[in-house]
Amino acid sequence: MSRIRRLEIRNFRSIQQLDWAPSNGLNCLIGPGDSGKSTILDAIDYCLGARRSAPFGDTDFFNLDVSRTIGIAVTLGALPDALKNIDTYGDFLRGFNLVTGVIEDEPGSGLETVLTLKLEVKDDLEPRWTLYSERAAQQQLERSLAWKDRNLLAPARIGTYANTSLSWARGSVLNRLTEERANLGSELAGAARAARATFGAQAGPQFAQTLQAVTQTAIGLGIAVGASTQALLDAHSVSIGDGAIALHSEAGIPLRSLGTGSGRLLVAGLQRAAAAAATVALVDEVEYGLEPHRLMRLLDSLGAKDAAEPLQVFMTTHSPVSLRELSGSQLYVVRQHAGNHKITCAGTDDGIQGTIRKSAEAFLAKSIIVCEGASEVGFARGMDQWWVQCGATSFLAHGGSYVDASGGSPDQCFMRGEAFLKLGYRVLVFIDADKPVTTVGLVDRFVAAGGQYLTWSQGLALEDELFRHLSNDAVHALLNKADEMIGRELMAEHVRSKSNGEVTLDAIEAERQNGGYTAASRALLGMAARNNKNGWFKSVSGFQEVAKDIVGPNIANAQPGFINITNQLYGWTSAAA
Repeated sequence: MSRIRRLEIRNFRSIQQLDWAPSNGLNCLIGPGDSGKSTILDAIDYCLGARRSAPFGDTDFFNLDVSRTIGIAVTLGALPDALKNIDTYGDFLRGFNLVTGVIEDEPGSGLETVLTLKLEVKDDLEPRWTLYSERAAQQQLERSLAWKDRNLLAPARIGTYANTSLSWARGSVLNRLTEERANLGSELAGAARAARATFGAQAGPQFAQTLQAVTQTAIGLGIAVGASTQALLDAHSVSIGDGAIALHSEAGIPLRSLGTGSGRLLVAGLQRAAAAAATVALVDEVEYGLEPHRLMRLLDSLGAKDAAEPLQVFMTTHSPVSLRELSGSQLYVVRQHAGNHKITCAGTDDGIQGTIRKSAEAFLAKSIIVCEGASEVGFARGMDQWWVQCGATSFLAHGGSYVDASGGSPDQCFMRGEAFLKLGYRVLVFIDADKPVTTVGLVDRFVAAGGQYLTWSQGLALEDELFRHLSNDAVHALLNKADEMIGRELMAEHVRSKSNGEVTLDAIEAERQNGGYTAASRALLGMAARNNKNGWFKSVSGFQEVAKDIVGPNIANAQPGFINITNQLYGWTSAAA
């Protein structure tokens, strides 16, 4: 039941430096593309895999700088007794504090006994696997793991294609399911000989003229080939080993013919069954080839819902379905700055778990706009679409995402934004200004941590801003849009209610023909439009259309304060790259 306690990577591909203490169970790495997630899986595979060589090239060095040695160190705990043998590995046994995550160079009371396996690659591109401890290094002692122990620790790689694990090839999970070992050497050799003989009997007549010409030429040159030559399968090309024994269905169809998703699902299940023999599994892009319901089944097979944690899994995903199925304690956000990588557990505090359930896509983004509600989400998306029509690059293309705080208090929006900041995301909080923030120091703390926020004029909500500060033509278009969405009768009722029966919708609309809407009418329309039960535009799609089709085309004629706020929004989203 070996477990990886610490992973250290130096100068490997896009990673200049990484130090990480993974969890005992499922570790799902999330982050934007090219953030190094797959490289982390490859590093584990290269260091622990049962191989005597590995194909390294100059491109495997950070920034192609071959003068800086690639170093990958994996510290392993929960060791089997064979690996804690003092006579064999005593100089390399170390201690690990399970509470603090600190490695001591020698085992001690209250510490777990661990081994550190180190892989180094220098400019000669030759990989060297050795055990490491500080005291052994000081004494210039060197030792590598015995081959049988390397096989014992080798992780299972559940890749895009499952062919190798559905046969008895070396490293296949089938060899770890049970202690059974086939003694079929003579039978396999006989099968190869029979194949050669059968092929020769069929091929001889078809190559008769060619064989005759070869025989005559050889005899003429004094080369002893006998009375005739034959067309047989090359013995070197037809050597049948254990890898040729593969799983087949009842009908005789090779299981390697299964679809990509089915193959991965089966191998994951087999790996779970073989967990006692190989307890570390690596899965890159876990969702590949799987429908959502089978992806959920695969995650279950990997132990996502098991308290006992049968496997230590390292996987990557770009699927919101995966995130919603996992706990925040199983998600690890990968971030890098100038080659230095940091991995942070998402955790379950600060409403993270609820945000994962509702806005899983945000955790796969680089930049996040935390919006007070659906209105702000729709408005921001609609403005983004308008700017794209004007030639800008979409916020989504920059790796941006929106989080709907469901109309919560401004405090909740800032707290959620603060949680994302701690995980390394770039965050903007976008809220109305009709309710104050009540938590003392919350906004200052958020800004000090690198967050930004955007709000409307004091005391105003989004609908107030639109009706008060857009042009007469834009207000007219808003009224037409509201008529289309909820109907004129309901609009008129809202106007009468908010004015205590003193103003009618007809009277307000008549103002447009007499010099424009008055300030009082604009304020009344804003209040009527944000009716709590039947808001005129209160949906993502509604405000998206309002922003794209009305606000954007009329923004040049809006009041300067409104223009300034939308310019700030554009500046933040366009800088997301």
